[in-house]
Amino acid sequence: MTSASAVVSEATVLPPSALDPRTSALLHAPIVPLLLRMAWPNVIVMLAQASSGLIETFWVGRLGTDALAGMALVFPGVMLMQMISAGSLGGGISSAIARALGARRAADADALVLHALVINVILGALASVLVLVFGPELYRVLGGRGASLDAALRYSNVVFAGNIFLWLMNALASAVRGTGNMLVPALVICGCTAILVPLSPLLIFGIGPFPALGIAGGGVAMVFSFAIGFAVLAWYVLNGRSVVRVRVARVQRRFFSAILSVGAVATISTLQTNVTIGVATALVAMAAGPAGVAGYGTGARLEYLLIPLVFGLGAPLVALVGTNIGAGQHERALRIALIGGAIAFAMTEAIGVAAALWPRAWLGMFGHDPGMLATGAAYLRGAGPFYGFFGLGLALYFASQGAGKLRWPLFAGFLRMLAALGGGWIALRLTGSLLALFVSLGLGMLLYGVLVTVSVTSGSLVGSRRTATRTAGQAN
Repeated sequence: MTSASAVVSEATVLPPSALDPRTSALLHAPIVPLLLRMAWPNVIVMLAQASSGLIETFWVGRLGTDALAGMALVFPGVMLMQMISAGSLGGGISSAIARALGARRAADADALVLHALVINVILGALASVLVLVFGPELYRVLGGRGASLDAALRYSNVVFAGNIFLWLMNALASAVRGTGNMLVPALVICGCTAILVPLSPLLIFGIGPFPALGIAGGGVAMVFSFAIGFAVLAWYVLNGRSVVRVRVARVQRRFFSAILSVGAVATISTLQTNVTIGVATALVAMAAGPAGVAGYGTGARLEYLLIPLVFGLGAPLVALVGTNIGAGQHERALRIALIGGAIAFAMTEAIGVAAALWPRAWLGMFGHDPGMLATGAAYLRGAGPFYGFFGLGLALYFASQGAGKLRWPLFAGFLRMLAALGGGWIALRLTGSLLALFVSLGLGMLLYGVLVTVSVTSGSLVGSRRTATRTAGQAN
């Protein structure tokens, strides 16, 4: 497979004067104002998208602890689909398009949109088939049984039957973000959440003419919102309102390589995060049963909320770093990455410390079962103080996506998973304390953030500082 940065086109390279103004701003505008201006709509949209899961949890919690535990079993898989389609492969799409635009290859950028749709259709359909066939066994392994397992299957079967709409929506949203346009995807996804807010309780509880579908109604509402989002973004791109467009063209291996050489590696990193939470769920189930699973799952939703929050900052980092790498401005790309990492650390550490100090302020929104509250509080107190390091590592991971260099973030994610789960299992066996397990999960986050930061500052993103400075000087 060819290098992510080596998409060679036969198209004519555009002169500087022909650059789209948005692309020119990515290359020359002051970093902090530009990053914040790009990030704020994306942070809002990612919070809106994450809130869709919280809305579901709030209403499902009214159905009882078994329903809440069932949703906790499915939620890692739902988030995995969102993280891969929007963050991993989405980052690969945005990175490839940003680097093509930075190198003034507009025809390549257009071709990449078509290839992104093909990739996401295939992978979205494959994911649906796998979960629909093997879901029951998966949820049993994670600790599902009885009423909680039945609830998990009712919700999962609906969500994954319509999973393809999530992948299509995120393919187009990622393509638009690759041009530096964060506002349009933000507005579309916020609109989807606005649809979900009233529709979810209507279908769960059967208000007025709507049938009472129970936990499955939340899944129907979520799939419907994804379908609307895809339709609106398709209209936006097909009508030529975006910098990039969908053009009918011959499918070429080099364009698949440009996306997958970043996106496939990033997918492994995403799997690491979800495997960590999934295995931790199974350990909690063995130690504390369905109430413990509900508590840990509800607490871990806050950890999952960090991912779209940092993605709100990370998507601009992909576009900014990718465009500057494509233009040969390596030192500027490194400064952008470090500034973004510092902002992400501040945001996520504030959330983690607040959750550790006042865990019931979060948990109490979703239920009042004593076992659920006790386990959830233990998780937030044990892992919450380390959230900032997770946010730092994740932001630098997105910057590495933009550069097309993910080896070190991937290695750091593997060590995080090994330390968190291995250390957590040993701690649980020796002490029988869930708090010891949760502290191990937090220490894994600490290890992840430190390792990714050291790798980026040591040259994994753009080479050594001396090399980056020399290359930037030559480019200018």
